[in-house]
Amino acid sequence: MTASPERKKISVTVIALNEETEIGACLESVSWADEIVVVDSGSVDQTVAVARKYTDRVIHQDWLGFSAQKNYAVRCAAHDWIFSLDADERVPLPLQKEIAEILQSGSPLEGYYVPRKNYFLGRWIRYAGWYPDYTIRLFNRKSTTFSEREVHETARVDGTVGFLKTPLEHYTYRSLRAFHERMGRYAYLSARQMKKEEKRFKAHSLLTHSVWTFFKMYFLQQGFREGIYGLMLSGLYSYYTFLKYAVFWELERSTEGDLE
Repeated sequence: MTASPERKKISVTVIALNEETEIGACLESVSWADEIVVVDSGSVDQTVAVARKYTDRVIHQDWLGFSAQKNYAVRCAAHDWIFSLDADERVPLPLQKEIAEILQSGSPLEGYYVPRKNYFLGRWIRYAGWYPDYTIRLFNRKSTTFSEREVHETARVDGTVGFLKTPLEHYTYRSLRAFHERMGRYAYLSARQMKKEEKRFKAHSLLTHSVWTFFKMYFLQQGFREGIYGLMLSGLYSYYTFLKYAVFWELERSTEGDLE
């Protein structure tokens, strides 16, 4: 009789800043993990205190940027298998079981895409390009690193990648104010990324890209099926796209190639 392979241990990594309202539920959902590593970049609320209720691996690291911060968290982990989680995400029980089966299997792949159920203003958005929203979150760190981007970083796996079936729950943008604040920051970072890639600003991009964003989300990706939520999302992302290119224009005009 062949013995079952030993289960591979897993570390869950989370980067955080002022997430006291989210971090507790996030870490509670991964309390089954062999290790939880929280890398905090200087929270002034109760994020650190809440996180320490779930793990003693709460580490301070000044902000390095999204990719570098996540790579740092991975390096701090004790185990090679990593599940990278954001503070506003939750791992439901069925996903936990699916991950456990992967870790128990004799020959797991090098990484796995995980679908996400994204919530906007408390509603699960099935259309407008928001589902299934596959993203690599479970991976072997020996063959994986987060791409060096200003924003919208992705895990790059050197090896075969599979797909999990059970979605991760992502409670993003609980208010329009939260959307506005985050998108302002993301627009700046995205513009910096475009400048870093030596792209050139074209005036028509302000209009064509923002209009295309609305058309794609609302019509092609059937955002209209979400009612007022789909209309707002399509309009807000169109605004974000316009803002991104406007900031890009301003970056190109600045004498030092950057903004304070």
